[in-house]
Amino acid sequence: MKNVIYLLIRINTMPNSEYITIWIGSKIKDVRKSKELKLADLAQMSGISIAMLSKIENGRVFPTLPSLLQIFEVLDIELYSFFNDLYITNKFPGYIFKKRKDLKLLEKEEGAIGFQYELILSHTIERSSVEISLLTLKQDNHREKLSTEGFEYIYLIKGEIEYRLGQNTFYMEEGDSLFFDGRIDHVPINRGEEAVLLVLYFITLN
Repeated sequence: MKNVIYLLIRINTMPNSEYITIWIGSKIKDVRKSKELKLADLAQMSGISIAMLSKIENGRVFPTLPSLLQIFEVLDIELYSFFNDLYITNKFPGYIFKKRKDLKLLEKEEGAIGFQYELILSHTIERSSVEISLLTLKQDNHREKLSTEGFEYIYLIKGEIEYRLGQNTFYMEEGDSLFFDGRIDHVPINRGEEAVLLVLYFITLN
């Protein structure tokens, strides 16, 4: 079975509140995984639906205080310790170098079939943030369309894929590119040979 590989870099523009929403969701997901709990486990133990937890973890909704406290109780998180590194940033030396073997697996959409993300870079510089992931897209992959705050740019380096964006379907070949508002529902589909995509994602805080 053939695989699709593409490099993901998203471009996002959002206010500080939305950045914090994404930060909270990402950290909750990290803690949950560190305790080897599935989303369904957390839903059952907290009384919060899987759909809502998924939206929280993926930064699509800001959790209410009661929901946040329920999650913290299940995951045994102290409120202060959870937030104390929100604005801590490491000094940037002017470059970041990583070897291919150092990339880490990253789960972004629980339940998606045939999507394997590898995190290349997640870094904040002043009021901007960048996330770059390498996505291996297996043949006949599947997940529902989703939306993200901001903008994405995709450049197809090798292979052929379908990219469904809202009501449109783009049949992409080598050299084709697509720039779009991430708030439009979207999903890539690979039905053929191996493909390589370059995708850019950035966050700029107002």
